[in-house]
This record gives sequence, C-alpha cells and structure tokens, in this order.
Amino acid sequence: MTRQYNPAEAREFWQYVWDREDVYALPEDVTDPTYVLGMIPYTSGTLHMGHVRNYAIADACARYRRMQGEDVLHPMGWDAFGLPAENAAERRHTDPESWTRACISRMREELRTLGFGYDWSREITTCEPEYYRWNQWLFERFFEEGLVSYEGATANWCPDCETVLADAQVESVSESGSVENRGSDQDQRHGTCWRCGTAVERRELDQWFLRVTEYADDLLSGLDDLPGWPEGVREIQRNWIGRREGARIAFRVPDYGTVEAFSAEPETVYGATFLALSPGHDLAAELATDDPGLADFLERDRDAREGGYRTDARAIHPLTGKELPVYVADYVLADVGTGAVMGVPAHNDRDRSFAREQGLPLEEVIVGEGAGGEESREVLTGSGEYDGLARPEAREALFEREAFEPATTYRLRDWLISRQRYWGTPIPVVHCESCGPVLVPEEELPVELPEFVETTGNPLEAVESFVETECPDCGADARRETDTMDTFVDSSWYFLRFLDPDLPDAPFDSDAAREWMPVDLYVGGDEHATAHLLYARFVMRALADMGLVDDPEPFERLVTQGTVLHGGEKMSTSTGNVVAPHEYGAETTRLFLLSGAHPEQDFEWTADGVGSAYDLQQSLFSTVVEFVEEATVREEREPRDDYLDGETDRTIEIVTAEYERVRFHRSVAEIRRFVRLLGRYHGDGPVHEESYRRALLAVTRLIGPLAPYVAEECWNKLRGEGLVAGSDWPEPAVERGADRARRERRLVDRTTDDVREIAAVVDRPEPDSVEIVVAPDWTHRVADLARETGDPATVAERLAGEGLGIEAERVREYAASVVESGGVDPGLEPERELAVLREAAWLVREEFGAEVTVRRGEGGELADEARPGKPAIRLE
Repeated sequence: MTRQYNPAEAREFWQYVWDREDVYALPEDVTDPTYVLGMIPYTSGTLHMGHVRNYAIADACARYRRMQGEDVLHPMGWDAFGLPAENAAERRHTDPESWTRACISRMREELRTLGFGYDWSREITTCEPEYYRWNQWLFERFFEEGLVSYEGATANWCPDCETVLADAQVESVSESGSVENRGSDQDQRHGTCWRCGTAVERRELDQWFLRVTEYADDLLSGLDDLPGWPEGVREIQRNWIGRREGARIAFRVPDYGTVEAFSAEPETVYGATFLALSPGHDLAAELATDDPGLADFLERDRDAREGGYRTDARAIHPLTGKELPVYVADYVLADVGTGAVMGVPAHNDRDRSFAREQGLPLEEVIVGEGAGGEESREVLTGSGEYDGLARPEAREALFEREAFEPATTYRLRDWLISRQRYWGTPIPVVHCESCGPVLVPEEELPVELPEFVETTGNPLEAVESFVETECPDCGADARRETDTMDTFVDSSWYFLRFLDPDLPDAPFDSDAAREWMPVDLYVGGDEHATAHLLYARFVMRALADMGLVDDPEPFERLVTQGTVLHGGEKMSTSTGNVVAPHEYGAETTRLFLLSGAHPEQDFEWTADGVGSAYDLQQSLFSTVVEFVEEATVREEREPRDDYLDGETDRTIEIVTAEYERVRFHRSVAEIRRFVRLLGRYHGDGPVHEESYRRALLAVTRLIGPLAPYVAEECWNKLRGEGLVAGSDWPEPAVERGADRARRERRLVDRTTDDVREIAAVVDRPEPDSVEIVVAPDWTHRVADLARETGDPATVAERLAGEGLGIEAERVREYAASVVESGGVDPGLEPERELAVLREAAWLVREEFGAEVTVRRGEGGELADEARPGKPAIRLE
C-alpha cells in the first residue's frame, strides 16, 4: 500500500460505487423523511465557490442525518428560467435553451465530482414544460382566489435587460460602496438592476401582480414562529414588510378637495410646514393641467428633476387653519402610504433635507428627555391644547378629531411578476377586446414557449403564431399575453415538486406535503430574504388556504452561508479573484470551505487554509495505512489505552454536538486534534489493537459527511462493514455529554500547559520527574457550596458538622476566594479528576521524557496549593 492519498483515484472509484449501490435514493416506503435542501442554482454559467459552500453545508447535514439512521430526502434541481440565463446566452450569441442545457450538464458533473450525495432520480428543471405547466396552473388557481391583479402601474425598468423588475430586484449603492436590497419606500433615483447593475428607470406599464400584500400581517406575525431562522433574516423581512401604525390626516386644498396624508407620528402635526405629493399623485396630475411648469417637471426623467416643485396650491392645516405650501416631491412615493406627506422637518430626516433645499421653516413641537424610543418622556410643545401631553396620550387625543383616522400602512408591495423577456414561463392569459383578460383553459396547459427569435424588445411579440389566437370564452380573435413570469415564481414552490417530480396530474402530492413539509433544513444566502424566501412563504400560505398543504411555512430551519472572499473581496470574475472549485481538488475544496469559519460568516480563501485541509486528509489516510500495514499491536492494557478510549468518546460527543449546531468548522478542529493524538499514541509504542481500531473507525465516520471520499478509502482499508455513507454514526462507550467531555478535555489541556509554563520559568525543559497533585476532596465540597450560596460564612457553618477535619477559618477563606473569583469552574468530581489525569499522564511523559506521578492531595505544601480543576505541579 501507499501512504499517499490519491484524491482523483478515490473520487472516480467511490462515485461508481455510490451509483451502483444507489446510496442516496430515498426508499419508497418512507412516511416522513428528514428533508435537507440547498437553494437550487441559477443555470447561467459554472459553479462558483458560493455554490460549493452552500451545497457542502447541506450535503454534510444530509449525510450526518442519514448516518443517524434517518431517511433523508436530499434532491437537486435547476433554476433554469429567468434573466441570469437569458443574459448569459445573449452575451454568447446563442439561444437561452441551448446555453441553459449546456450549463446544466456542466454543473451536474461538477456537483457529482464534488461528491455531493443527491437523489438524482428526483432532479427537476424549471424550464421544462412538465414543470412550468404547474407554474401556469398555480397562477390560474391564484387568479380564481383573487390573488392576481392586472393593472397599470409605475414599474422599475432596466433598459439593459429590457424588462421590469420587482422592488426586491432593485439594489442601491450605499455611501460605503456596498450593494443593498432596497425597500419600496426608499428613494430609487440611484437604484440598479440586480443582475446587470444598470441604472433603473421608472415606466408606466400594464402589469401582472400576485397580491402578496393580502398576507402582510400573517407573513409578519409568522416570523415569530420561526426560531430556526437567523434573527438577521427575520429582521430583514420585518423591515421589508414595514408595518407602520399611524393616522390618515385630512388636509383641505381649496378648489381641489381634500388630500389625505399618512403619518406614523400624527402627534407632530403642529410642526407641519408643507404638504408634499408624489409625482404620481392624482392631485399632482390635476394641478399640472393648469401649470405648464409642473407638467414639464412631471414629464422629465427622474434623474433630470431637481427633487421638488412648488405649486400654486395651498393646503389648510386641519387644526390651526394655516395655509401650507403644496409641493410635488420625488422623495414621496406614490405606492407608499397615501402618496402624500405632511412635511414635519423638525422631526423627520427626509422632510428636513427637503425643507432645507426649499428654504422652508422648521417648527419643533416635541421636547423632553426621550431617548432610545422612550416616547413617554417626550411631551408636546407649541401644539395648542395638547401642550404638555406625552406623545402617546396626545396621539390618542388627536384620534378624537374628525381630520384624524387611525391607519396602518406597509412598505411591502404586491409582487410584480411580469417580465418582457423570452426565457420564462408564459403567463396563461389571452387578451380579448370583448372579454378582457381570459385564462387559458386548464386542459390546454402548458402554454409552451415558441422557438426563440433573436430580436430587440420582447421576443414573444415577434412570433405571430404564438401571439395570434382565439378567445377561450367567445371565440373571437385575440392576442396571447407575451409577458413571462418572474423567475422567482419557479423557485417559490419547487421544494414541493421534489416530493414527487414525475406526478402527472398535479403540481405536487398534497398527502406527501402534509407529511413531509416543511423542509427540515434549508441552506442558502440571506440575499434572498426579501425575494425568494418571502415569496415562498407567501405561496405556502396561499396553498394552505386552498387546502393543498397544512403548514404555511416552507422551511423550518434556515442556515444562511456567508460570502467567500479572496484578497478581502467577494470572489468575482469582474475583480479577477475567482478560484475554480476544481483547482485544488474537489474534496480539499469542500473540506476547507467547511472548516474555515462559522457557516454564516464571510470566509477568506487562503492558500494556508487549503493546505491545512489537504494535510488533514493525508494525515488521516497515512495513519490508517500505518496501522493496517505495520503497526505493532498488543492485547494487554495500559493507562494510556484508557485515555485513548476516553478521548475517542469525548471526540464523538463534542463533534456530534457541533454537527447538531451546524458548526462544521469546530467539528473539523476536533477531528484534526484527534488525528494528531492518534499519531502521538501510535508513536509512543505498540498500540492496543481494539482501542486503536475503534478510534480509527470512529474518526473515519466523523469526517465522512465532510470529506466522503477519503472516509470511504479509510473505511475500506480498515475493513469496515459496508460503506461509510451507509454506516451508523459512532457512539461513545461511556456517555458523558458534550459539556462534560469538554470539561475533561480542559482539565488535561490546562494541566499540560501548566507543566510547559513551569518548565519554561524554571528553565527545566527536560525534567527528571513531574508530580501532579489534585485538590483534596474538601476543596471540591467547599467550592460547590460557595457557588450555591455565595456566602463564605454560610459555607463554613454548614460544613462545621460534617467532620471534614479542616479549620473553619480555612474553609471560610477558601470559600471567599471562590465567591470573589465569580465561582470556580464546576469541573469534575475528585475521583474523576484524578482518574482523567492519571490516564493522560503519558502525554506529559511522552512530551518531556520524564517520570510522571499523579496523586490526590492529602496534606503538605502541594496539597495546599491544589484547587479543583487546577492541580499543583512540581518538577524535579
């Protein structure tokens, strides 16, 4: 045998074996499998490190749960429609379908090379008519339920992609240069397209919407029932939904009627110095008919406007009767609140900025010590009869006035799904001059995409055979809808299709959905918080209301992976810092990505880190080969064998706990530590065959979910039963629990560190002997009572009658030191502390070449110095 692990040979062989044994297929008779899923990839190129990190996390979880004896559903599919794939094809002067299928073929092979254990029999591809037929079916069910609308609206338009974008697909560039998703109530003058970075424009178009706002409150309250989601993602969704309670305040505009302005702080009404309308407000259009300057202002592109236009109209303050100037202002959005704002520049940052531009006054009407949201300490001033009232009381009093009506608004807007592009699901609607928009009959689904025609604008409009049709209701000539659906429609329910991807007469198996959903563990980026993750929650709620599923939440536990960085920047072809997943070998890459950081943290790609992952595989493999080939074994036991058995158990329990928490970087650290220990144990003389083989089989299984190829190689050489991928997870011979295992580990580490430190201080790098004295039993008893009571006198009093043979003053002094230090680490029982250190004594002997004695303190100088978890040490 060779001691050098050959990853390429191992990969090829074990892929063949896994396929032959059909290891990852879900048995047909399961009733409630553990569902582990990574967000399926866009098929717009090749796999990148972000993909690999995502799927490595999901795969490790799936393999671990499978080794725990669970039936695991772990499928893969392709998010194949949409702008990413179409834009990529356009850049390469090919058609979207050819490019997409080439990408799928390449990415599938890359995933297989990386050793991910998918049930490929459940593979789905969203651009297949067999899949997008059900997008259309669901659209029609939503239409029938009143969850679809077709209306004219001002939309975000990307001139480069030639399509509209939902609010969640418009990004802004912060002052620091970072890109952020933008709330729909934000100023969108500097918005950019999520895919190409082009500045977004605003256009008035007839659009199809899914009415996600119908579920705004439910989506918001449901976040409290998702403890398995990162709080950061939940907070992003809370802010995106943006529920605000306040009031609609009526301002009379002479000659034009009444304008209602929404305010979340109606108690500041006395500080209003102007009224601002959005450019899309009805009154703005009405005023423009008599004001050429305003008409010109409204016709300009947003970037060409200077932020605001003062009209000749005046608004009457509902309480003071004062006349306020009326502006049309870009910072007021038509689809937020009422599209009108009462400007209170003294107490609102955006109002203040606008007021300074326009030279408007600031009138402070809230004073007090309020800070950090403590409104009750803030009171009104300059507010007439409401002076001196605290803000909450003033707000309630104002609701008694006729002009004030309590109201709730949301930042969330309906989901605009229309796309003026070819590569998407055709919207199953026919436009008839007599009947209006009519759904395509269900039996005619799917409405399939025609052959691709290269043209500017919307390609479907250029295909007459597709566009020209008959009205399903009246039979008259009609035109087919040429918009296609947003790609996030495809991914808003795909996790349900995986339950039975070949089901011919329904989008998913409702019975299976009731048993198998929600997804137990979902892995992906938090950049999808306001789009995919929110839309999936909306779709599941609608399906639940239709009786098609029971649980309204799609994902029980969510793990969001951080960004892979190189040179401090996100890996990107534009910055030229991309490292291909295959460049350092499939297994080394995935092991490094899992070992380098907490899954949710950003991760720096380094050559040292890659080398460390490679070395771990080689060390484990060579350790196994040395045992199989040339190890000298014995049957009689030594104390160090007990230590190895204990350390095997401790490693199993700690690694298991970290797997449960999806903390693979800590699991790898434990495995690396244990492999080093195995090397020291083997190098210290003949090994106890049973203990050493058990340790090797355990660590091989522990690393299996992270580095499956090398695990199979080692398992095979150790003659393990079957495959690692199908083996049981190792169990400790003596159950301690991870916390106790760590305490035992800390005791040994601290003690060996103390020996090293003393040897360095006294300049005795090679002592003849090392004496380790554990604390007397009475110190453990005192420490326990001191932590319990926190009172040294009480400790001395309670122990006085126990006959410890220790002076009360000494007990009191030691108890006081425990209390003063905040409570000594609970540590171990006296007998266990002694046993663990005796088992570990060989480590000190092996490192220093000295005779080592471990004993209990029973009087004398060393016994007086020893404390629980902190033995006294003497070097001779």
